Amino acid sequence: MQATLKAPRKTKLDPVPIFVGGEWLNADGTSTLPVHNPSTGDVIAETPMCGASEVDAAVQAAAAAFPLGGKLRLTERARVMFRFKMLLEDNFEDIVRSNTREHGKTLVESRGDVRRGIEMIEFACGIPSLLMGESIENIARGIDCDTIRQPLGVCVGITPFNFPAMVPLWMYPVALVCGKHLRPQAQ
Repeated sequence: MQATLKAPRKTKLDPVPIFVGGEWLNADGTSTLPVHNPSTGDVIAETPMCGASEVDAAVQAAAAAFPLGGKLRLTERARVMFRFKMLLEDNFEDIVRSNTREHGKTLVESRGDVRRGIEMIEFACGIPSLLMGESIENIARGIDCDTIRQPLGVCVGITPFNFPAMVPLWMYPVALVCGKHLRPQAQ
């Protein structure tokens, strides 16, 4: 018996929305590309090819939210990551299956990808003790050295496709926990 390959199904799907400023938005007028399940060839989504205006909107929204993150104490931001970790754990197998469907990884590879990402979130939960800074007295005659670690501001991570959970989770949990430290202004 000879196996026959079936042609991938072609389905027109609505484009995946983009998340900007706490809202899901359609990138109207933006061209899309199909996302294929690498195992079956089926089109499983349409992804917008965002341009400068969409990227600028995302950066502007992040810049506007930056001071708001500073209103949370460092330990409160770490608690948000603890909750995020629990959500990932609670939905682990669903995330793994999605990862496999979208990227063609085996389930074992997907589990490793997602698990390593969760380990980075655990690291981010410990950031408060890593941000304590340092103080060295008398580093030179009559000179003390105090080190204070502060965030840079809005940043972006451009990540490869091959580790879709792990690589982004190397970046943004740490950045979010570090946040912006607002100091009370002298009156």
